[in-house]
Amino acid sequence: MSTIYTEIEINASKQRVWQALYQKEDWVEWNSFLFDRDSSLPFEVNQILRLSVWRSPADEDTEFQAIVKVVQPAVCLSWVCEIPGFRGEYWFELQEIGEGRTKYIHREEFSGWISRVFLPFIREDEKRGMDRMARELKGYVEKLKVL
Repeated sequence: MSTIYTEIEINASKQRVWQALYQKEDWVEWNSFLFDRDSSLPFEVNQILRLSVWRSPADEDTEFQAIVKVVQPAVCLSWVCEIPGFRGEYWFELQEIGEGRTKYIHREEFSGWISRVFLPFIREDEKRGMDRMARELKGYVEKLKVL
């Protein structure tokens, strides 16, 4: 298994950060890395998502389908993408690190022979995209005035 990881401290409550993550119809306002092709579908366990990632401005977006596995409000959101020979698990975790401060953790875990073939080619761009999303989330949430 191969893991790509990023984290950032956000000066906002877990609830405020969760609100920005959970309301995917608003992602277009702040998220240049991850896109939902049908933002009307809620994050519910076993819900099928149609997503795209845009790793870099020079890259084309990559579409994929995933199934929501975990929805724990203000704690964790996770989905899994599986095809024969590939499994990708995507985790978004929130940890309170002080009053009104949250650690945002984004982790992607890949397994299967296909991931061993393509991951060396996208790892750096994927990491940069995850870092960019974390910075954009921080900027967006810290500007919000109300829950």
